[in-house]
Amino acid sequence: MTLDGHTLNDAEIRQLAIRLDRPVVLVGMMGVGKSTVGRKLATLLDLPFVDADDEIAEAAQLTIPEIFERFGEPYFRDGERRVIARLLEGGPSVIATGGGAFAQDDTRAMILERGLAVWLDSDVPTLIDRTSRKDNRPLLKGGEPRKILAELKAKRDPLYALAPVHVISGRGPHGDTVTLILGALAGCL
Repeated sequence: MTLDGHTLNDAEIRQLAIRLDRPVVLVGMMGVGKSTVGRKLATLLDLPFVDADDEIAEAAQLTIPEIFERFGEPYFRDGERRVIARLLEGGPSVIATGGGAFAQDDTRAMILERGLAVWLDSDVPTLIDRTSRKDNRPLLKGGEPRKILAELKAKRDPLYALAPVHVISGRGPHGDTVTLILGALAGCL
């Protein structure tokens, strides 16, 4: 939706895409839907989509859980920062970041300077539901997911709030979230 309350039509979406002069960077908790929403958003905007975690795994020739297990989180975060820096140089696109990327000071500063950060936000029950569908979340290993997600969300939300755009990703279809992002982007560009 736009500021005047209507859903953007195809021509308005094309005009919005033309006005984008930098990447749209989706930030937020694991399980909020950054990758799924990002793909849909990129398709509507006719822009390239990149999942930073996929790029990190490809560069390392390891899965994200393998990187965490073999080298630890600090090593992963350093690689993540370098990959996101490279992605931000690629011009207008849609980039989905890992849940912890925007919580890192250097990475957050870089995203805020070179991209347009969109915080996708969900409540903890929605995050639990979505993260339980896959067993590839290193930070959820060896603990109670509800407690871990609640603690991470409490710690990270003040940092995510630094993103200029904030959209709630509810339990409804991801297409609803895409519509909200398009309206928010139209309102700030």
